[in-house]
Amino acid sequence: MHAYRTHTCGQLRRENVGETVRLSGWIHRKRNLGQLLFVDLRDHYGITQCVTDSSSPILAQLDNIRVESVITITGKVVEREGNTKNSDMATGEIELWMDEVVVQSSAEMVPLQVNSSEDSGEEIRLTYRYLDLRREKMQKNIKLRSDVIASLRRRMIGQGFTEFQTPILTASSPEGARDFLVPSRIHPGKFYALPQAPQQFKQLLMMAGFDRYFQIAPCFRDEDSRADRSPGEFYQLDFEMSYVTQEDVFSAIEPVLQGIFEEFANWNGKKREVAKGPFPRIPFVESMLKYGCDKPDLRNPLTLFDAAELAGLEDFSFGNFKSMVEKGDVLRAVRVPNGKSKPRSYFDKLGEWAGEAKVSLAYVSMEEGAPKGGIAKFFGPQAFERLVVLSAMVEGDTVLFVAGPSSIAVKAAGQLRTKLGEDYGLIRKDLFAFCWVVDFPMFEFNEETGKIDFSHNPFSMPQGGLEALNTRNPLEINAFQYDIVCNGVELSSGAIRNHMPEIMIRAFEIAGYGQEVLEQKFGGMLAAMRYGAPPHGGSAPGVDRIVMLLADEPNIREVICFPMNQKAEDMMMKAPSEVRPEQLKELHIRIELPPVRKS
Repeated sequence: MHAYRTHTCGQLRRENVGETVRLSGWIHRKRNLGQLLFVDLRDHYGITQCVTDSSSPILAQLDNIRVESVITITGKVVEREGNTKNSDMATGEIELWMDEVVVQSSAEMVPLQVNSSEDSGEEIRLTYRYLDLRREKMQKNIKLRSDVIASLRRRMIGQGFTEFQTPILTASSPEGARDFLVPSRIHPGKFYALPQAPQQFKQLLMMAGFDRYFQIAPCFRDEDSRADRSPGEFYQLDFEMSYVTQEDVFSAIEPVLQGIFEEFANWNGKKREVAKGPFPRIPFVESMLKYGCDKPDLRNPLTLFDAAELAGLEDFSFGNFKSMVEKGDVLRAVRVPNGKSKPRSYFDKLGEWAGEAKVSLAYVSMEEGAPKGGIAKFFGPQAFERLVVLSAMVEGDTVLFVAGPSSIAVKAAGQLRTKLGEDYGLIRKDLFAFCWVVDFPMFEFNEETGKIDFSHNPFSMPQGGLEALNTRNPLEINAFQYDIVCNGVELSSGAIRNHMPEIMIRAFEIAGYGQEVLEQKFGGMLAAMRYGAPPHGGSAPGVDRIVMLLADEPNIREVICFPMNQKAEDMMMKAPSEVRPEQLKELHIRIELPPVRKS
C-alpha cells in the first residue's frame, strides 16, 4: 500500500465499500459526539467523512489535534446508513472507519477559517494566502484559471498560432503606464524595464517571418489597483498575425473567446448564455454617444441619445438646459420603459447623485399621452412630440436627461444608464455579451500639458496612412485600433500596426517625439521596418479578466494565486522591502528618501 494514499478524498464511492484504503489530507472539521468522533478529511479533490468510536485509541489521538493538521488515515470503506447519507457530497454515500492514523504535520491555531466562507478581510487573507487558498471557493477559482489557460492554448494552436516567449528584461518605452525599472549591475547608471506588454517583440516576430504568434504573456505596469486590475503584474493572451486586415484579426480571435466562454459558461453549476458571433462592431464615437463609455455592457438594453436639439425649440422653456447647450455643454437622455414604476423619491435621490457628479439631471414621464412629472411643465406640444420621436417613448415610460460639460456629462450619462439598468432589473445576469469598439482616435489633446498625445497604442496604423498625418487635423484622425469588451469589461486593446518607418516617424513627431528620440527608444523597431515589414496586427485579451468574468467574481484578486493588496504590497512575502547596503553598492545606487511631512 502506498505510504500516503491509495485514493484521493473525493474519489471513494459505494462500489468501494469493503475495501481497505489509505487517505491523506487536512482535517477540515471534527465532531466529537462522545461515543463517536467524525473527521472530515480534505484534499484538493474533495472531502471524505472518517469515523471512529470510543473503544479505539484513535479517538483520544485525534481529539487533541487541531483542524488543518495533515494526517494519513488507513481504514475500511463502509456504507452510510440511510438517513446519514449526504447527497451534497460526492463521497456522501460512504464513510471511512479508521483503523490507523498517522499525524504528518500538526497545525497551530489558524488565523482564518478555512472551512468557512466567512471573509476574514483583505489583510488577513493576503498575509496568510496559503491558508486562504485552501478554501473551497479559492480552490475552484484557481483550478478554473488553469483550465481556461490550457483551453486558450489548445484553441490558439488549433487556429494555427505558434507559442513563443519574449524577454522579461527589456528597455523602457512610453506605453502609457509607469515602468518597473531594474538597475543593471554591470552597466552602472542604466536600467532595464519589465515589459508593460510584449508589443515590440511580437511585432518584430512578424517582421522575422513567423506569421502567427501567441503566448500567455506576463505584463508589468506600475499602476494603481482597481477591482478589475491587479497592481504590478497581469497576464494576457498576447497574439499577432501577418498579412491581415482588422476583420481577419476579429475572425481569428472571436471563435477562441466565444468557445472559452461557452466551455465554462455553466462552471460550478451556473447557467449562462453566450451571445453568438460575429460580435457587434461599434465605432468609438457611437459608443460614447449611445453608452457613455468605450466599454459598453450590451446586457443592458438602455441606450442614450443626444437631446440637445430640444433646447433649440421655442416651446421647450427649461432655461437651465437651454443656457447650458448654448454655451457648448452636452445634453444626453435615456428612455426607461415603465419608468413611472419608481416613486418620486427615487428620482430625487438621482438628483442628489447628479449633484455629486457636478451635472444637471431632470426627468419627464408620459401619462395619458402627455408629459407628467419632473420638468413636464416646460414641454409644449411640439417639444414633447419631438421628444417622443427621439426617444420612442410610450405610455408609462420615463426619459431622464443629463446636462453638463462634455468632459464629465458623457461619463455621467453612461453611469446613469448603468444605474438605471441595475435599479430597474434590466441587465441580464445570465449572459455574456461581446462587442468590438472600433475607430478609436489616433491622438488626443492632453489638457494638462497642452500637447497632443497618442490616445491608444503608438504603434497603430492611422486610417488614411501618411497622407492623413500630413494633411488632416491630428485630432480628427482615427486609427485601426479596437477593443474587445464583454459585459462592460474591457478584455483587450488591439490594432493593425504601422509597418512603415515614414509613418512611424511622422506619427511620433505629431506626438512630440523627434526622430532622434525615436531612434534612441525604438531603433530596433525602425531598423526592422527598413528591411521589409509585412502588414500585421493583433490583440491581447486579459487572462485575469476572462477568469474573473467566468468565476463571476467582482474583484480580480479572487482569481490570482498570490495578488498584491491595493497598495501594491505583497503581505505574505513582505514586498517591496529594503535591501542590504552592499546590494545597493553593487548596483551603484544611493537611496534618497522624500522628506517626512510633519503633521
